[in-house]
Amino acid sequence: MWIDVAIVALAMSFALVAHLIEIAVWAVLLVICGEFPEFGTAYYHSAVNYTTLGYGDVIMTPSWRLLGPLEAANGTLMFGVSTALIFAVIQRLIHTRFADLRD
Repeated sequence: MWIDVAIVALAMSFALVAHLIEIAVWAVLLVICGEFPEFGTAYYHSAVNYTTLGYGDVIMTPSWRLLGPLEAANGTLMFGVSTALIFAVIQRLIHTRFADLRD
């Protein structure tokens, strides 16, 4: 059982790292657009948008404001993909462990 738990934890860690990298890519885009002068602020703003938290304490200029909802939609979709990935890993582990559940 502990091996299965480790496999699921590894899949969850992989998904988390992928999300953090994608947030960083969005932050780099915001810096390239000239929206934020430093990467730390851009990363924070990007993480707030990506997770659809929406604090609103750091806002963008009107010319680039549409990037916020686009990033939020992207984050929502990617969290759905991560959920599907973790579910598929668990399903594969169950089918491997319990032979009577196979087709």
